[in-house]
Amino acid sequence: MRYLTRPFILGALGRRKGVEQFVGAITLAGVRGIRLVAVWPWQDGYNVSVHDLQDLDDEHCRDLLVFPPLDPEDEDDTGYGHVIDHVQDPAEALELAERDTGASPDRWVNHGVAGEDYADFVVARRAQHRP
Repeated sequence: MRYLTRPFILGALGRRKGVEQFVGAITLAGVRGIRLVAVWPWQDGYNVSVHDLQDLDDEHCRDLLVFPPLDPEDEDDTGYGHVIDHVQDPAEALELAERDTGASPDRWVNHGVAGEDYADFVVARRAQHRP
């Protein structure tokens, strides 16, 4: 099972490991993209960031953080996405991410695993469009 329970999410963050979530498809200024949300340890707390990325439509490309941003001006720094906030408490970071980005409490994964959900998304989308 790839999804983490709340205690496992909080445990990972407590061990200074990030978690992330592929949220799904988005469209910005008429351009198709995808959204990735991340919570990661930074200094004395946790950053919550959102990554609005170009949809490469490639189920084999699973490292979502190498996808080009939809709007490079909205990226705080290469690879960090748009940092929404920095908070001290990991539970508060998760609640912020879920409230402000559309992330689901039941779909968090360890850092680097959200690409699996993206691959499933691409395959399912292609299957819907087959005659």
